[in-house]
Amino acid sequence: MAASLEGATETLARVFGFPGFRGRQAQVVARVLSAQSTLAVMPTGAGKSLTYQLPAVLLPGTCVVVSPLIALMHDQLRSAEANGIRAATLTSADGEDYREAAIDRFRAGELDLLYVAPERASQGHFRQLLASSPVSLFAIDEAHCVSEWGHDFRPDYRLLRQLLDRFPEVPRLALTATADAHTRADILAQLGIPEEGLIVAGFDRPNIRYAITPRDNPGRQLAQLLAEKPGPGIVYAQTRAGVERLAASLGKGGRAVLPYHAGLDPAVRARNQAAFVASEDMVMVATVAFGMGIDKPDVRFVAHAGLPKSIEGYYQETGRAGRDGDPAQALMLWGAEDFARARMRLAEVDDARRAGERTRLAALGALVETGGCRRAVLLRHFGESPPEACGNCDNCLNPPPSVDASVTAQKYLSAVARTGQNFGAGYVESVLTGQSTERSMTNGHEGLSVFGIVDGAEAALLKPVGRALMVRGALLPTEHGGLMLGPAARAILKGEEALALVAPPARERSARGRRREGQAANPVGDPLFDALRALRRDIAQEIGVPPYVIFHDSVLRDIAAERPANRAQMGRITGIGARKLEAYGDRFLQVVRDH
Repeated sequence: MAASLEGATETLARVFGFPGFRGRQAQVVARVLSAQSTLAVMPTGAGKSLTYQLPAVLLPGTCVVVSPLIALMHDQLRSAEANGIRAATLTSADGEDYREAAIDRFRAGELDLLYVAPERASQGHFRQLLASSPVSLFAIDEAHCVSEWGHDFRPDYRLLRQLLDRFPEVPRLALTATADAHTRADILAQLGIPEEGLIVAGFDRPNIRYAITPRDNPGRQLAQLLAEKPGPGIVYAQTRAGVERLAASLGKGGRAVLPYHAGLDPAVRARNQAAFVASEDMVMVATVAFGMGIDKPDVRFVAHAGLPKSIEGYYQETGRAGRDGDPAQALMLWGAEDFARARMRLAEVDDARRAGERTRLAALGALVETGGCRRAVLLRHFGESPPEACGNCDNCLNPPPSVDASVTAQKYLSAVARTGQNFGAGYVESVLTGQSTERSMTNGHEGLSVFGIVDGAEAALLKPVGRALMVRGALLPTEHGGLMLGPAARAILKGEEALALVAPPARERSARGRRREGQAANPVGDPLFDALRALRRDIAQEIGVPPYVIFHDSVLRDIAAERPANRAQMGRITGIGARKLEAYGDRFLQVVRDH
């Protein structure tokens, strides 16, 4: 098992084309090479897969990788093979001949990596297979799935301990990007990893710009995002019907837009996913089922058309943007009704998990409500102590004015109470602003003390105040869509708790003339860069892989900037390993010479 970190650095440069380790990669790899079990919590885009792929090349035997999705396994298989790593998958999507060949290669010691799903890994016949050839490492990807406290619990992950304990001499490497302190402790216990094996690399993704705004006209708001942001993007909708509506609407803007959800025919779903993975400008509108299996590095934006299920889910989903390190955007559109639905779902959660889910919902409320740094709220949730301002979120870039809306909140809650806790937000607001209607006259509400007590500038606060009261649980939805007072209402009504509010922003009329962010990162219009991209596209089509498997945009930018004259110069560019230099170097060098 002996392999040095010095030797690992040489292999890192030769196979992967990287001059050195990033972040905590070296610490994780060093533990693996010394046969120490480890839980590595590293942000998406920090190079988690390299921490087991590199040891897999260095150590005798096969690294067995447990991964939750077939699409993710096949994507990582392509990337590994492109670097000359001997790899295979054992999945239900593989043909029988392929599976038999993979098993033969494993038994013959001809595999560095073998990818399997937890459902297969937990079966007795798979344990018997592993006993037939040396195993160098067990890598458990998306390890938060093992914890009932995690946001994406998968019961089959709980069965992995039986497999791991069968091979006590083989080190375990658990990897995740999203685990709070409680979830981390549970992963360590479930997978039998000692506490000293925990490495937390930090959760910050500084290249992602976070923006969160109330949902007004989602079709218009998202169309504006697409107009401003070139490059591939993902838009998450909460329902299948919402996916279809948004895909049809956004597709009218000239960009290629496709839908993805579980209700589509599997062949259509697979075709849409393949088209997105291979694209350089397509937008996928999808439910959250899409994305976990996509290791596409050049996604330039991720948008949520509604509230995510949890702050961990939000972090993971937004983390699918900008994995290549280039600037990316995360936009969330939310409404008070999202929190209302989430609170109703809490009643259906098992008693044991309800408190945790309520805490997650409160964390989302803090994130959308804050007038301070979004990134700071996000990172504090994961136990970090970030600076008060990040300089790359909507609130840091354009600090919103704050207003004390406590009195308006008291008026709003009083109106809900005095009208009988049966009516929706629109009617409550019409009573407060004194709008005489047949309904208000019939109900006798025009004689109430709250009728017409809000006017002028204060009227503009009513909708955000209503949203804020829903977020805090001071207002709750009734069975028939009305509003009633929640447990947090009393303290606000009695003046014991203030309600500070971000002042409603002035609506922007047009985005024309605004410089498109991201164009500096991908210099479209540079003839050499465009020619290199065209060649990459041609090669990708020739061998049937997505363009990013050949080279990332950052590599093409460096080639365009440095204009290497020969293979030796090209091999010094970060991201170009020996296998790729041999396979593609001459063709890219010819493009440079032609320009």
